[in-house]
Amino acid sequence: MAAPRPQWFLVAGLSLLASLTACRREDVAQGQTLRVQLADSAAQPASGRLLLFAMPAAEARAAAKDGKVVSVDTSPFKPTQVSVAAMEVTQLAPGASVTVDTESLAFPAAFSKLKPGEYAMQAVLDVNHDYNYGGRGPGDWVSDVTMVKLGAGAAAPISLARALPGTSGPTWELPADAPKEVQDDAAAARPHAEPLDFPSPALTAFWGRPVHIRGWVLPPPDYAAHPGQRYPTVYYTHGFSGKLSRLIADVASMDERMRDGRMPPMIWVFLDESSATGTHEFADSVNNGPWGTALTTELIPELEKRYRMDARPSGRFLTGHSSGGWATLWLQVAYPKVFGGTWSTSPDPSDFTDFTGADLYAKDANVYRKPDGKPLPLVRDKGEVKATFEEFAKLERVLGPYGGQMSSFEWVFSPRGEDGRPVPLFDRDTGRVDPQVAAYWREHYDIAHRLRTQWPALKADLDGKVHVIVGDADTFYLDGSARKLKATLETLGAKTDVRFLPGRTHFDLYAEGDDRRALSSKIAWEMYAIARPDAPKPAKEQAPTDAVPVKR
Repeated sequence: MAAPRPQWFLVAGLSLLASLTACRREDVAQGQTLRVQLADSAAQPASGRLLLFAMPAAEARAAAKDGKVVSVDTSPFKPTQVSVAAMEVTQLAPGASVTVDTESLAFPAAFSKLKPGEYAMQAVLDVNHDYNYGGRGPGDWVSDVTMVKLGAGAAAPISLARALPGTSGPTWELPADAPKEVQDDAAAARPHAEPLDFPSPALTAFWGRPVHIRGWVLPPPDYAAHPGQRYPTVYYTHGFSGKLSRLIADVASMDERMRDGRMPPMIWVFLDESSATGTHEFADSVNNGPWGTALTTELIPELEKRYRMDARPSGRFLTGHSSGGWATLWLQVAYPKVFGGTWSTSPDPSDFTDFTGADLYAKDANVYRKPDGKPLPLVRDKGEVKATFEEFAKLERVLGPYGGQMSSFEWVFSPRGEDGRPVPLFDRDTGRVDPQVAAYWREHYDIAHRLRTQWPALKADLDGKVHVIVGDADTFYLDGSARKLKATLETLGAKTDVRFLPGRTHFDLYAEGDDRRALSSKIAWEMYAIARPDAPKPAKEQAPTDAVPVKR
């Protein structure tokens, strides 16, 4: 783990601190001005969030392939390795330059605190303000990596040399570095996958402009050959940073598995839950709008008119991973009469008394510090802490006000403030939780709390339909909340199926041997057994052999 930088001034007297700080800032003002210029070739002025990334050159070369540094960017697994400063830029003209404010909004600290030396720097103009969600994307202006010596006088302007190509629309296009087998599967699936673009009346009314639910619909391989047959349907959604184009690999995998018999024949609906504010989770929200209502009362009835879907609850299923895991878990609990079961993997916190380690309802709750004052970890790998909650949140604040994981939660869960935006759950400087906001979260979106307080009304339609699978070494500590959900279900006497896979993390949960998606097949067969209990069972190697029996 790259530890947070120590606050060196705590060891000095206040008068010495003042003089040293003034001297340091004077040096920056005199010799360390950093400027970014928009290329002369730009067709028009550009606006957006200007981000400047800096990494010690030696470290950048050591980490780069063949020592050639082609990109400098942040990582949640090494949040303090790269410094980043941000500022808003409006109408930067072609050929014009701007002095970057590297002091006011920077992480892990102001650039004036960087040690003198050579740094690999790269500038990005995030024109859509979506860096926090998907990183660099179509239309963003980027510079080449430039080596800059801090402490050696004024540096030449860093040129935003090119705009990234591509489109954010619904295209069938895999990343250039996708493995050949994925490319082959995608090519085979393309003739069968159908784009989904549904204009939602409910969401359009909420936003006052057209809002669409988008995705892909994948019928089973034998769909056309059996015109009188109806099929169970699986509604799938992605995790944080996912979007329509990134669902293609999932479409390709499910198509290939149904074609070779590793999955039963079902209709798959792959739903895009990304938005300008992050993942909307298909939850009705005062900030994002009525996404759950739109899905269950508008889209699903429309799809069941277009396709030969099994329109009974026992023929509708849900599955998703991470934020998609929370979304599908929420949909099952919020609409128990609609769906016949969810298989939610590594879901975001379902019990807010363990919000990745923090109890949001505790007295003086704080998401940055444990009760004993120690930093609250957020990201781990092989038992080693890679990032704290504080580092994660403060980096997100620099990258932008929209689309980050923490702000995404607030856009779904929080009440709306007087300024029209969600009320923050916690203070970004101190980590202190706002108890009124936490109480709102509990009453509206805490799934375990909902089960505890509404179980008599939910039981008949929900009991036995909740399936949760998570690794006991989850990268984001999500196994803790899942254990509390399991305890809640057991206390209620519910039929429980919450599984913990030993040693598995957030990213290898589905893997078995060389098959990176083995768990997908097992989940699909479990769904099919409910929808078609009299159908032939899968071959031994395809069966869910490690499934934990439902506790009665």
